[in-house]
Amino acid sequence: MKSIENQMMTGERALFQGRDLDIAYSTFADGESPLKESRNIRICHSSFKWKYPLWYSKDIVVDESTLFEMARSGIWYTENIAVSNSIIEAPKTFRRSKGIRLKNVSMPNAAETLWKCDRIVLENVTAKGDYFGMNSTNIKVDGFQLFGNYAFDGGSNIEIRNAKLLSKDAFWNCENVTVCDSYISGEYLGWNSRNLTFVNCTIESLQGLCYIENLVMKDCILLNTTLAFEYSTVDADIIGQIDSVMNPSGGIIRADGIGELIIDETKVDPRNTRVMTGEMKHAV
Repeated sequence: MKSIENQMMTGERALFQGRDLDIAYSTFADGESPLKESRNIRICHSSFKWKYPLWYSKDIVVDESTLFEMARSGIWYTENIAVSNSIIEAPKTFRRSKGIRLKNVSMPNAAETLWKCDRIVLENVTAKGDYFGMNSTNIKVDGFQLFGNYAFDGGSNIEIRNAKLLSKDAFWNCENVTVCDSYISGEYLGWNSRNLTFVNCTIESLQGLCYIENLVMKDCILLNTTLAFEYSTVDADIIGQIDSVMNPSGGIIRADGIGELIIDETKVDPRNTRVMTGEMKHAV
């Protein structure tokens, strides 16, 4: 590989169609698309300060580096990229890309990031911004903190562990999602989705978990969660009390207690849902 070290690069397409490069301690300053259509690139201890740095690229490794805010829309249509120990300050990073691995990455301005991407692995990632992960598929996450609404809208085949999500309207229009050992706080969680599973999670949500086909909850805690399960088919095992449940479509709900159970027989058939509380639950 050709080595490039201690360079300040400016101008549009500074290393256009670069091949087999090892870039270290360098800065890509003003100038769009510096590494567009690049292949087999290693980048470490470097920074990007302008737009579109890695479009249509393939086989990219980035370590100990920074995408500053103006490196926005930075990684689109790219395949096989690993970013570690880095800061991505730029919004709208990762669009229509596949084979993405992020480890020990901070994204303080992650609005509209990871849109319509495939094969994503996140490990120890922190992100802040709305519409994270929209319409993306085949996602595995372990160690994740997100501050932003509308997360993972339209996503599918998602596995999340050890996460903290502060996100209104998370997991809307999703399919095949499993969340384990995590904390989620946000209104209207999971609407219009199918095959959602939560295991050992703590959830706080106004009118959450509604309009879901095949909702499974195992050993979960629902804090301050009201009007839950409306028009959902559900198999829920809840530790503690649910403040209120409204018009589930069917299934079984087990909880230590339910503050208010609202069933409107003009909208749902109460015979389709079995509710077990207190001693009945623990006898199952």
